[in-house]
Amino acid sequence: MVNINKNPPKRSRFGNRRQRIERSQDESKTRILPMSGRLNPLTEDNLSRIHETSLEILERVGLSDAPASMIKLVTSNGGSLNDEGRLCFPALLVEKMLAELRRNFTLFGRGGDNDLYLTGAKVHVGTGGASPKIMDFQDGSYRTAVLADLYDAARLVDSLNHIHFFSRSMIASDLENLRDLDINTVFASLAGTQKHVMVSASHPAHVRDIADMCYLVAGSEGAFRTKPFLSLNINHVVPPLRFDPDACEVIAEAVKVGIPVMVNTFGQMGASSPVTIAGCLAQTNAETLAGMVFVWALNANAPAIYGARPMVTDLRSGGMAGGGGEQAMLTAAAAQIARYYGLPNSTIAGATDSKLADAQSGFEKALTVTTAAQAGANLITQAAGTQAGLLATSFEAYVIDNDMLGAILKSCGEIEVGDETLSVETVAQVVRGEGHFLGHPETYARMKSDFIYPVHADRQAPEAWLASGAQSINVSARKTVEQTLANHYPKYFSNQTDKEIRSKFDIYLPKSRMQSK
Repeated sequence: MVNINKNPPKRSRFGNRRQRIERSQDESKTRILPMSGRLNPLTEDNLSRIHETSLEILERVGLSDAPASMIKLVTSNGGSLNDEGRLCFPALLVEKMLAELRRNFTLFGRGGDNDLYLTGAKVHVGTGGASPKIMDFQDGSYRTAVLADLYDAARLVDSLNHIHFFSRSMIASDLENLRDLDINTVFASLAGTQKHVMVSASHPAHVRDIADMCYLVAGSEGAFRTKPFLSLNINHVVPPLRFDPDACEVIAEAVKVGIPVMVNTFGQMGASSPVTIAGCLAQTNAETLAGMVFVWALNANAPAIYGARPMVTDLRSGGMAGGGGEQAMLTAAAAQIARYYGLPNSTIAGATDSKLADAQSGFEKALTVTTAAQAGANLITQAAGTQAGLLATSFEAYVIDNDMLGAILKSCGEIEVGDETLSVETVAQVVRGEGHFLGHPETYARMKSDFIYPVHADRQAPEAWLASGAQSINVSARKTVEQTLANHYPKYFSNQTDKEIRSKFDIYLPKSRMQSK
C-alpha cells in the first residue's frame, strides 16, 4: 500500500513548512512563496473515505471511451476492460502509481524570479481560462478576442509581480484553423512574457509543433527538457467518467516530447458530477487519478500535475457559479486531497460570475482564491483577470487582482515568533523614550521587508482622497493598463529566433505589432 500522508496539517513529506520569501533587486517586485496548507475542510477519516470511494469507482465502474493505446498500456499494468468496455483501474494499480509517480519538480520561467516550485504546499497564482470575449478597457464593451489581445494580455501579466504564471486566458477568434490557433497561441504567449506559460493543444499532432517551437526558443531540445518553460492544460476526461480520446493522446505526445502535463478534470457539481460536495470530490478524484495512472504508465518520471478542478452549478439556471461559498469549500477540499497524496497540483479559483471588475468580482475572487491558497494548492489558475464565469477576460481586472493576490499570498505566510520578533527590548526602549514605534530603526527596516503595499487600492484619508480627485480603483487600473500596453514591449526572442520561428510556422502576429509606435 502507498504511504499516504494522512495528517497534512501536522507533518509533510516535504519537510519544513516555513514561509519562503524571495526578492529581486527591486523591492517593489517582492515575490512571496508561502508554504500554506493550514485550511483543511475534510477530517482525516473523511479524506480516507473519499479516497476509498474513488478507488471503488475506478475498480468497479471504470471509465468509457479509452483510446486503444491507453487500454493496452493500462491493462498491461494490471487494469482491465469490463463487460461494458469500460477501462477499470484496480486499487493496487492506483496505489502503485501513487507510490512511484514523480514529485518535487519545478516549472520554469525564462528569466527573472519566475520559477514555480511544485513541492509541499507552496502556492503560485496565475491567469487562465479559454475566454471567447474580452472586456475592452477603453470603453467597457465586450467584444470577441483576437490574437493581438492574447499577446497584450501576456505583456500586461509580464509586468504584474503577484501573478506568477501566464495560462492562456483567451481564444483568438481570428484564427479558424486549429493548428494555426495552437501554434500562434504559443508564440503570442512566449513573446509577451518570460513567466511560465500554459497552453492547450487541440489535437495530438499539434503537440510536436508546440515542442519544436519551444526547442527553438530554448536553444535546443535538451535545454527545454531540462528547464521546461511551457506546459499543457489537458482535460483528459469528459465527466462523468468518460475519457476524451484525443486529449489522452495529447497527454501521450506531451510526455514523449518532454512537455509537463496538467492532468485536469473539470466537472460541475449537480450537472456532470453528483450534487453533493463529497460525491463530486470522489468522482473528480477518480477521474483525475485515472489520468495520473496513464502518465505513470507512460513514464513514471514525467512531470504531471494533479488537476482536480470541480466547479459548482447554479441549479436555478444550469450555469456555472464560481464565486460562492460552496465553490470555496469544494476547491479547498480538492487541494487538500492532492496534499493527502503528496501530488503536485493545480486548481481553479477566482471564477467570478461578475461581468465587471466590481465589488461582486472582488468578494467572489477573494473568497475562492484565499481558500484555495490557504488549503495549499500549488497552482491556482483563473486567479486574475477572468470575469463572467470564465467567458471574458478583463485587463482592468488583471491589475486590480494583482493587488488582491499580493494581500492573499501575504496572509498565507507563517508568523515568525522569536526573541527578535517578540521585541521585548524594543518595547522597553520605546516606553522610556518617544512613546511610539514609528521612528524606531526596526520599524523603518521592516517596513520594506515585512509589508506588501498595494499599488491601486487606496489607503489615503478621505480628505486626501477627495482632494486628489476621488479616483476609484478601476480608473487607476485602467491608467496602468494603458501605460503598460503603450510602453512594455519585451523582446524575449532574438531576431534570429523570431526569424527561425516565422520561417517554420505560419505566425499571424506581425512584427510591427510587437513594438511601440
